[in-house]
Amino acid sequence: MKFRHAAAAITALLVMTAAAAQTAAPAKSASTLAPSTAEAKPGANPATDPATPGMPKAETPTAPAGGEATAALKPGDATAGQGKAAVCGACHGMDGNSTDAQYPRLAGQSEQYIAAQLAAFKTGKRMNPIMMGFAQSLSEQDMHDIGAYFATKASLPGVADQALVEQGQTLYRQGDMDRGIPACMACHGPDGRGNPGAHYPQVASQHAKYVEARLKGWHDNGAQSNDDAHTKIMAGIAQKLDDKDIAAVASYLEGLHSNEPASAAPATP
Repeated sequence: MKFRHAAAAITALLVMTAAAAQTAAPAKSASTLAPSTAEAKPGANPATDPATPGMPKAETPTAPAGGEATAALKPGDATAGQGKAAVCGACHGMDGNSTDAQYPRLAGQSEQYIAAQLAAFKTGKRMNPIMMGFAQSLSEQDMHDIGAYFATKASLPGVADQALVEQGQTLYRQGDMDRGIPACMACHGPDGRGNPGAHYPQVASQHAKYVEARLKGWHDNGAQSNDDAHTKIMAGIAQKLDDKDIAAVASYLEGLHSNEPASAAPATP
């Protein structure tokens, strides 16, 4: 009797052990197929690792710097710029050749320079109440489109005062080393077309009245609060010029023009 009771107890124990093993087996198998984050190899992500069976590879979202989506800036579009520049025509002329000498000619000016100046007006780096108001509504792309439009236009030739040509030409092409005045053409080019890449403006055919006003402003007030590098350079040079120098170089620039392509030799007034 005792033997039969002992055998029955051993049999029951074996049955319970087998049942427990069958219950634990699926969990072990599942953990082998999909290891936990703690068991996964360093750097593995079960949600995105394509080696993990049954788990789709998730798309990783990308965000631009600053967290805002911005459209890539494209080169200026002259056709789009024509419509955007319509409001500019009231002062600067529809083709960029202003008839009022207090407003600069924009025809032939580089896209890069115009866009940079509009940006300076918008931020207040360059002060002009009228231009600051116009620039506020412009996007960076608008500025380049407007610049591209005016860059396609030809600046109408002006006439220099022959009594001032010699002095103006000397200052423009040679400067005055004794007074520390560099030649204007070192930055603005021998033909006055400027340097688009460096944001040096075209000065050929510009209204003498406008150039004179700008030079006198720099002469009298310096760069003021403007921290622009180009403005500081011009202010430093203008302060070394006297009234006769300013009048001469301004007149010379109005008469400096060429109807030839930029690669051709410039004409002298």
